[in-house]
Amino acid sequence: MRPSLVLITTMAAFCTLPGRSCPAAEPTSADELLAKSIAYHDPQGTWTDGAFRLVLTVRRPDGTEAEKNVLLAPGHGRYELREVRDGHVIEQKLHGGECTFAINGATNLSDAQREEHGLTCERLTRWRNYHTYLWGLPMKLRDPGTIVDPEVRRTRFQDRDVDALHVTYEPGVGTDVWYVFLDPETHVLVGYEFFKDEEKRVGETIVLEGETAGGGLRLPKSRAWYRTQNDEYLGTDVLTSLARE
Repeated sequence: MRPSLVLITTMAAFCTLPGRSCPAAEPTSADELLAKSIAYHDPQGTWTDGAFRLVLTVRRPDGTEAEKNVLLAPGHGRYELREVRDGHVIEQKLHGGECTFAINGATNLSDAQREEHGLTCERLTRWRNYHTYLWGLPMKLRDPGTIVDPEVRRTRFQDRDVDALHVTYEPGVGTDVWYVFLDPETHVLVGYEFFKDEEKRVGETIVLEGETAGGGLRLPKSRAWYRTQNDEYLGTDVLTSLARE
């Protein structure tokens, strides 16, 4: 489903659009709102010290689908990714900074095999960061180096009123600018945007739908991706299974 969005570069710019208005921010601060959202998505506080198995169905614009089996254990420095590519079962593990790889159960891989399948520690670390951040929201907004603007603003996303958190990062932690959108009543995540260049609106919009519960967590079931520049559809990730290990 292609989103119907009012894309904004700043909340102030949104409020100046004809026919639009921004009510005064509610007394709840961004920190209080974030705490309420985390309390919904991680009611038992299991994210920081748990290990979670996620099964993802990845859908792309050309109609292809792939399944990824992911282990996230952010408090223990563990990450695993298992997938089938080109008829091969590819297993990658990252633990304590050490990477291990296997193809169809074999671990004694040649340099040519690693290169063919893109098996490098650098790439695996990027996958770890990607999956941990996105599936770890909103809990990841408590990480050191994260700057959540204290002001909460009401705006529009997917033709609905939402509360928006403006998120930036300290130097050396991150450079993207994020807007995280929450339902005003339940404080559930409904979507987010990030910008590589906010002035030129270079970034992506992610629309969330549904919910998958397991292992003490409640996470969005579906994430659909679009470019902010032109609403180009990039794909959808569906969380088909979630359990604590």
